[in-house]
Amino acid sequence: MFKATPNPPETDDVSPYETPDSKILNEAADRALDYYLNPAAHIKAPPRTPGTMFIVNPELDTETLLAHACESLASANVMTMDLADHMEGPSRNSLLGIAQIIMLGELAVNRALDNIDQQ
Repeated sequence: MFKATPNPPETDDVSPYETPDSKILNEAADRALDYYLNPAAHIKAPPRTPGTMFIVNPELDTETLLAHACESLASANVMTMDLADHMEGPSRNSLLGIAQIIMLGELAVNRALDNIDQQ
């Protein structure tokens, strides 16, 4: 028995890389393959330039930077001690230990400031 079948639908010979979405996906796949299969390309890549949103002014002198670090550590120490006053048990002990480490850092920065003042 002969069965009549319709002709297959006509399709355009369109490359899967002609739409904008497929191009983006293809580029992403190429980057992923290069990252995992061609690590030498990353070694030869130009160095990354850091963002400037949170950069410390390179023109500041050492004394100013140390003074700011000392003030920041003192503030962190006060905040940690205030928080430790509201805690009990192991959490309080951990916060007191963190406060002590902050205080030691503050002492080191103060010593560095003293050394700068002597010079």
